[in-house]
Amino acid sequence: MEQIVIEARDELLEHVRKHNPQADMKKIEQAVLVAYNAHSKQFRASGEPYILHPIAVATILADLKLDTISIITALLHDTVEDTELKTEDIKKLFGKDVAKLVDGVTKLEKIEYQPENLKQAENFRKLLLAISVDIRVLLVKLADRIHNMRTLHHITDAKKRYRLAHETMEIYAPLAERIGIHKFKNELQDLAFIELHADVRNSIASRLEFLRKAGGGLINLIEKEITEELHRNNIDAQVSGREKTCCSIWYKMQHKDVTFEQISDIVAFRVIVADIPTCYKTLGVIHSKYHTISDGFKDYISTPKSNGYQSIHTIIMGPEKRCIEVQIRTQHMHDVAELGVAAHWAYKQGIKQITEGTQFRWVRELLEILENTNSPEEFLENTKLEMHYDQIFCFSPKGNLIALPKGSTPVDFAFAVHSDIGLSCIGAKINGRIVPLKTHLSNGDQVDIIRSKVPMASPAWEQFVVTGKARAEIRKFIRARQINEYISLGRALIAKSFKQVHRKYDDNELEPALGPLKRKSVTELLSAVGEGSINRNEVLQILNNLEDSSKSKSPFSLLRFNSKKPLKLKDNNSMPIKGLIPGVALHFAGCCNPLPGDSITGVVNSGKGVTIHISDCEMLKTFADTPERMIQVSWEEADQQVFIGRLKLTISNEVGSLAEITNAIARTSANVTNLKVIGRSLDFFELLIDIEVKDSAQLSSITTVLRMLNSVHTVERVRG
Repeated sequence: MEQIVIEARDELLEHVRKHNPQADMKKIEQAVLVAYNAHSKQFRASGEPYILHPIAVATILADLKLDTISIITALLHDTVEDTELKTEDIKKLFGKDVAKLVDGVTKLEKIEYQPENLKQAENFRKLLLAISVDIRVLLVKLADRIHNMRTLHHITDAKKRYRLAHETMEIYAPLAERIGIHKFKNELQDLAFIELHADVRNSIASRLEFLRKAGGGLINLIEKEITEELHRNNIDAQVSGREKTCCSIWYKMQHKDVTFEQISDIVAFRVIVADIPTCYKTLGVIHSKYHTISDGFKDYISTPKSNGYQSIHTIIMGPEKRCIEVQIRTQHMHDVAELGVAAHWAYKQGIKQITEGTQFRWVRELLEILENTNSPEEFLENTKLEMHYDQIFCFSPKGNLIALPKGSTPVDFAFAVHSDIGLSCIGAKINGRIVPLKTHLSNGDQVDIIRSKVPMASPAWEQFVVTGKARAEIRKFIRARQINEYISLGRALIAKSFKQVHRKYDDNELEPALGPLKRKSVTELLSAVGEGSINRNEVLQILNNLEDSSKSKSPFSLLRFNSKKPLKLKDNNSMPIKGLIPGVALHFAGCCNPLPGDSITGVVNSGKGVTIHISDCEMLKTFADTPERMIQVSWEEADQQVFIGRLKLTISNEVGSLAEITNAIARTSANVTNLKVIGRSLDFFELLIDIEVKDSAQLSSITTVLRMLNSVHTVERVRG
């Protein structure tokens, strides 16, 4: 074993002995040897032996006081993916728990930050599933990423460095914060910040250096003054000062839109005391000694963050007239603040209690999003919403505390309580007053959700909700409702065709067509017909061919396509249009209601066929940037086809006016299918009338006839 590897191994073992004297040192030494042999021919970008990387990852975890299994997993985390060692080999050598964790880490591969690439989203799904089984998978991944970021400068490919840094900032740092390991979060953010915004970081770092020199021993001076003040009040405390990281300062500048000079709390001081009552006594002493900044107080002891973080924050005008932040906490709170979930190992809690604790509710919520989202990209979008936020705390009428992202609305609150409450939400009261559902919640608000008896989720909610869970549930509900509508429409279209050939319709009749159309169920087929991705004539043709092949007279033979004389069914979906590929799904735009005789244009919709518009329809302007989607089409003769033409009339409010109108329409051999009064006054009525017509010429003729009636004041064709 090379000297550099021996030194790294000895350093690891020393860290393990220091932080976890009960660790199985022989097993850890054995894991080092196995990893060394497996990676013996591999080198990192720096030219160093590859084995130094897993040893460094294990050392990072040793400093978190993690168990033997975690340390061994860190040492072996790359062996299955990059060497000839197999999971079964690890199981034989180190047991099933280590093998399971190594396998969990191995399956994740690299989560590449490429929004256009589904690989990132798919692997992020795998990551969360692995976390849900054992949180130690994430701890190994985070330690692995920290060491990779520490050595990022050895990578010569600038694009790869940028991608890794961006991915670290977007995914790994928020995950570290979510499990409460601020030590990891701060380092990951700052290492990524160096690569992503080098000039900005250098500028902030130089300003911090200037303040350091100008202030001399200011931090030591403030530490001493606060400690003495607390001792005078019989409070035994450890006081330590620290600067905010460059990345943290930059985020604050961006979020509050202020300059570096305007940030008041660049330096923060931690005061660690014996117990919770002493925390509040310490707060009283500090507030009585120094002036406070009113909007800088936060009590995370009474209302902890979802990751378990607890502390009292206050901003004061401290010694030397310097504005400083003071954080007051117990030693246990401090350990949790620095080490998050890893701190629980130090306090002898088992993995079961850790993964089932309240601070891991967010993992379960992300898994709910995983179940409710329809695509990997949507999942990635919603989970990022869940990971990036500043918290607010609201209360239910029963006093239950609900933590939400800043900017949340009553709809977000409702879904956070329960999915059923969110879906049935129709109104909300904040502090006893009815408010719009898009109202932003504030800290301390009491929120009372007004519910309906049935789900009523609105697509409009998606425009203002901020939590990933709410957005995923709303989309799932809308998709389900759309699918049900498509199924009903598809069933009605196909049942109509069955009726034309005097055959009773039943869903089971469609089962023979499932194979040829590559659909798993009848409902999926009906949905596709209703949506327009499958033309119902295609379904009927397949059924006809299948019955022909069984040598029986097909009742659908009347519906077979004939190239010389195509059959024209009395519904829009089968209307023959020149210029289309045979069998393409066809729709008529509801915005302009085209009729034969109108000049028309087709718009190609991916997966949904072609929509026919009148050529001067206003909606066509929205496709100006994609002219390739518009195609020139025209009408074929359709003697047997009827369409719906809509007219808007203003008529006198007189006895017999309506009868006069309907009789006039009947004399033109047209049929009224619907009539609606849309406005009325003492003298006039406004009507919408739907009429079955063959083409635009017939509708124009009816319009002329109606204009000649004494009771009619205005007539115009309605498009849409």
